[in-house]
Amino acid sequence: MADTHQTINCPACGKSMKKVFISDLGINIDICTEGCGGIFFDNREFKHFDEKNESIDAIIKEIENKEFKKVDENEIRFCPACGAKMVKNPTSAQGSVIVDDCYSCGGKFLDHGELTKIRDEFDTEQERSSNAVQYLYSKIGKELSENSGASERVAENLLQKQNSPVYRLFNKMLGL
Repeated sequence: MADTHQTINCPACGKSMKKVFISDLGINIDICTEGCGGIFFDNREFKHFDEKNESIDAIIKEIENKEFKKVDENEIRFCPACGAKMVKNPTSAQGSVIVDDCYSCGGKFLDHGELTKIRDEFDTEQERSSNAVQYLYSKIGKELSENSGASERVAENLLQKQNSPVYRLFNKMLGL
């Protein structure tokens, strides 16, 4: 979905979000400057701000020296751009930061402070991806080693069933 040009309401606190134009990228970022300090990124905008080498000066300028209302981060949220229910997802294998993603339009909502936490986890997207792959391989390897005895038992059980007279008769009737 393209950049939303109309004013939208914050999915966390309901306040009107301020459009902050990022001139070098030609996009608007929606920031809840009068409520909870959350940030909404339209589809594919977030990738311009998640690495340490990418400038977030315009965002910091809008939120610095402000007090923000605390919100329940576990509350179900609805996308301010398209109205779909948002889904909570971790931003890395560590799962230390959970953001709200819209699977309908691709929007992403971050609560106050989450952008800097995400940027502090890894220097680049490549490091984040590499960490996720390592995590998955270690998790899959652990599950495989824990279940290796179970798969042997399943194979042994199947072999016993295939040798039973009822199983052979049933297969003959079906022409197998």
